[in-house]
Amino acid sequence: MTTVHDGEPGAVATTASRPRGAHPLLTFLAKRVAITAGLLLGVTVVTFGLVNVVPGDPVTANLSDQALNDPAAVAAFREKWGLDQPLWAQYVHYLGNLLHGDLGVSQQTGRAVLDDLLHYVPATLELAIPSMVLALLIGTGIGMLAAVRNGRLTDQLVRIGALLGLSTPPFWLSLVVLYVFFYQLGLAPSGGRLSTDFSPPPTVTGMYTVDAALAGQWDVAWDAAQHLSLPVLVLTSLTVAMLVRFVRSAMLEVLQQDYIRAAYAKGLPTRVVLRRHLLRAGLVPVVTVSGLAFASLLSGTVLVESIFGWPGVGQYAYRSATALDLPSILGVSLFVALVYTVVNLTVDLLYGLIDPRIRLS
Repeated sequence: MTTVHDGEPGAVATTASRPRGAHPLLTFLAKRVAITAGLLLGVTVVTFGLVNVVPGDPVTANLSDQALNDPAAVAAFREKWGLDQPLWAQYVHYLGNLLHGDLGVSQQTGRAVLDDLLHYVPATLELAIPSMVLALLIGTGIGMLAAVRNGRLTDQLVRIGALLGLSTPPFWLSLVVLYVFFYQLGLAPSGGRLSTDFSPPPTVTGMYTVDAALAGQWDVAWDAAQHLSLPVLVLTSLTVAMLVRFVRSAMLEVLQQDYIRAAYAKGLPTRVVLRRHLLRAGLVPVVTVSGLAFASLLSGTVLVESIFGWPGVGQYAYRSATALDLPSILGVSLFVALVYTVVNLTVDLLYGLIDPRIRLS
């Protein structure tokens, strides 16, 4: 039911029936599912085409020199992986398997690509989630502080720090952090997910810290957390630098609104104005940027994972690309596309919770 007012003084509110039809949320979700299906199909077409036009041969990348000199071994490899078929036939075969939930078999690991992703994704999640949570807390706080103190020394220092953070290459920061905290101070392990003294905990989520805690193996959980510390520090620092600039810009725009001035004029304490009015009104653009940042973390940070020896999606994608492993490359591409689609959908749904004036369409 929808309440309608005729706009005249003293008019009585009447109610009008909402036209029958699908719920707006269901309609929105149906559209997004259709768009996602089309996007994933487009990703397979583009990725399939690009992998087959780049210089290089999967046979050369995967077989040894001795096997390459054996025509029978080369022919057997091409036949096994369908490389002896026309390109269109390879794609149709892959698409048919994909419709049945089969992402193919990796040429480098010999396992199903889906199993590989289920193995590597939790490791990346274990990095991405704490990095994003810390970055949101720190970046939002510093960004709001810079906006409130616009033009002052604090604001200038924050802007310089954010600029330096955005200009810092991830691999350089990873090496500096590794040198200082591992080599010089000895405060953290050099890399990997777990020390050789410990065995991985029973798999529940695939995240060692969580699984070890669930199993009551607190020594393993603490060791896994120590291995997390340095890569999370790097990823958090890089994400904070990006978030601070957007938070500051969004909050400055809100601070110029009349209702903020009215709140101060009423004598409301600054903390109340910031919490009730400034933070919520400025969160919409911040949520958008945060969603993209989290999707980027989930997609795998190749250089950071490589330097810290972290077996995540980034490392898997790198090895797949160097080996021209088409099934694995396609699997990673579909995963990345799905991550960005799901994150964007979540961000769109959060808009309505943050700002009731925003409606789905």
